[in-house]
Amino acid sequence: MLARFEDVGLIDDAAFAGAWVESRHHGRGLARRALVRELRTKGVDSAVIDEAVGQLDADQEEETARELVARKLRSTRGLDRDKRLRRLAGMLARKGYGEGMALRVVRRALEEEGEDTEGLDEPF
Repeated sequence: MLARFEDVGLIDDAAFAGAWVESRHHGRGLARRALVRELRTKGVDSAVIDEAVGQLDADQEEETARELVARKLRSTRGLDRDKRLRRLAGMLARKGYGEGMALRVVRRALEEEGEDTEGLDEPF
């Protein structure tokens, strides 16, 4: 029965994965790593996952990370620099962004706000 559903297009893992990536990246800001993890738990084949997350390029992913940090930045005002760094980078990490990108994006956002970022190259 499942084979028949696939034949008539009622079950299409590639379409599902593509729509999932589009929705979860743009709606929740999830990075490729988090999207891969979610699709695996849904039972989607690895090749289909790779194709679906291949829609996102590194520039697009970094731009989304910047937007997430910009939204969260306001709620961290008044906190000390290290606490802001941990909160912002931690938020990105929970969404699947790597440490290098998270630190780069957070550092740039703090610099643009006028925050002293001396010593932020160090891993937290």
